[in-house]
Formats: sequence, structure tokens, C-alpha cells
Amino acid sequence: MNIAVYGAGAVGGYLGGMLALAGHKVVLVSRVSTAAAIRREGLLITQENVTRRAPVQVEDQLAAALESLPSCDLVIMGMKAYDLVEAVQHLAETNLLPARVMSTQNGIGVEEIIADQFGKERTLAGSVTIPISRRAPNHLLVERSGRGLGIAPVLPGQSVAEWVTMFREADINAGGLTDYRAMKWSKAFLNIMGNASSAILNRPPAELYRQREVFDLEMRMMREALAVMKRLGIDVINLPGATARPLARSLAYAPDFLLQLVFIQVIERGRGDKMPSFHIDLANAKGRSEVVFQNGAIAAAGRAAGIIAPVNAALNDTLLSLARDPGRREYFDRRPDRLLVVVREYERGEVAV
Repeated sequence: MNIAVYGAGAVGGYLGGMLALAGHKVVLVSRVSTAAAIRREGLLITQENVTRRAPVQVEDQLAAALESLPSCDLVIMGMKAYDLVEAVQHLAETNLLPARVMSTQNGIGVEEIIADQFGKERTLAGSVTIPISRRAPNHLLVERSGRGLGIAPVLPGQSVAEWVTMFREADINAGGLTDYRAMKWSKAFLNIMGNASSAILNRPPAELYRQREVFDLEMRMMREALAVMKRLGIDVINLPGATARPLARSLAYAPDFLLQLVFIQVIERGRGDKMPSFHIDLANAKGRSEVVFQNGAIAAAGRAAGIIAPVNAALNDTLLSLARDPGRREYFDRRPDRLLVVVREYERGEVAV
């Protein structure tokens, strides 16, 4: 197949590289510095202590990448969720009509951005559970095996079997799911654990989960997410390499002392001391945050459905304020007491949710 990866960061580069190794023609579109490094030294992917060089073409302009493909079977969108609207607009301006456009972003509502432009029938929802980091601009490291890629149609009833097979043949643990909303909400349920609080407080999630008041805040946040999902009729499901349903059930039945032990283990096994994505964006002074597509989207969906999610709203608003005004970061740095005050104001209704 002919495949373009638009926004070839760690996730996009990995997916594109693995597909190229499986024999597909893959063109990456990445930033100038990354493209230059890949042209000089190739795209390297290290997985389970084995490093391979992926035979990809790389361009730093979308038009040049698409011109090099005789036709386009799939465009993988690899940029951050907050860059997706602009990226979709640029793709539409090329007048290319790819057979499929696939999301890989974390968060709720990203597929609708693609489908509004290209149609539900051409949109694939993707959820990546594989942790990938960069050793160098041209060198990607798969940090943990056993994870995977969930693929679901945005058009109900449409088969994704062809695409699941393609990724599996590229040595990626892909699985087909029928309900893209259940997939993306379940992934968000996992993603929000220790993410916003870690970014705001500048501490690793596992450390924060050992502090009882922060842990309790996190559990309220997750229960809010489940309540919104229930109101919307969205099921919690497992993804390839990531189990959300047992965690969701534990929130309903397990005593708090046991929950804390379980969630600390989940955090340590999943992230260790690695800082989560919201913190990385905040540290890089992006000025924006994907929290809008996760905690913010949960709060907004709840509000529209008549159910409030004050903890999610507070975390969203607080983190956005720090992204927009880096000078405020010091106020919350290692100060959970200050974050708890803000959250309580939202929970008491002193701040509109």
C-alpha cells in the first residue's frame, strides 16, 4: 500500500517505519530537523534490543510527500490533538482524497475533526497503547512490548479487518474494535490517570498516588469520567495491550486502601518514574495542552449531558492556565495543597463547571 504519515513524531514514525519494514511504500512528513536526521542516518527502530533501519522516504513538506505517491491508500495523522484541525485543513487543501485517514491522537473528539472534512466512511479511529520514546531525532525506542494498536470504524458497521491485518503483518499487535467512542473514551480513562496532576504539581504520578489526598482527588476524577460515560451510554472496553474494564470495576467495588495499592502498581508498571505527556508539553512551553481533549472533553461532555465533572474541569482549567502563563507554574510546583484548594472550589460550585 501507499501510505503517508503526516506528523511523524514518535508514534507516527514508529507506525510508518514498521509498515515500511513490511514492504509498504511509506512517506513521512516531519519537521525540518527530524527529516534531515532521517535523510542522513535513516529511521532506526529499537524493539526488544534489536535495532532495524526502516526504508522510509521523508519530506518536510506535505505537498512534496503526496506528490511522491502515485496514489494514497492511507494517511496516518501523527500530530498532537491540538494541531489536528490545522493539519486536516492543510491535507484538504492538497485536493487529495485518500482511501482512509487514521487518527492516532489521544483524546475525545479528534475523529470528528477528520470525519467532518473527509467523511465518516474514510475515517479510521486509532488508539496506540505502545510506549515509544526518542533516543535521537531519527531513532525510536519501543519501551515495552505487549502493547498494541486499536482500530475502529467511525462509520458504524464498516469493516476494519483489512487494516488490522496490514498492521499485524507489520509486527504490530493490532485489534479491531466496533465502537470507536468506547475505544477512545476507554483510552482517555486510562490516559488521565496521574497526567494532569503530575503536570500541575511537577511530580511523578507514582509519588503523587502515595499521597492520600491527591490519590482521593484522582479517584474522584476517574469516577466522574465513568459517570459521564454511563450517562452517554458508552461502555468501558479493553484495548490491545491495555485493560480498562478491570480498573473501572475496581472503582465501584474495591475499598479505598486496596484501590490505592492497585493503582500505585498500575502507575509504576505503566510509567515508572517517567513523566506523562501533559508534563512533557508543559515543560516544552508549548502554550497548549492536550488536556482539553481529555479532562476538558470529559467535563464538557458531562455538562452537555446534564452531569457535572468538577474535578476534571478544575484540572483542565488549571493546566491550561499554566500552559498559557508559565510564570504561574511555580505556584503549584510540589504544592498539592494549593491544587486541592482549587479543586474544592469547583466541587463546591464556587467556580462554574
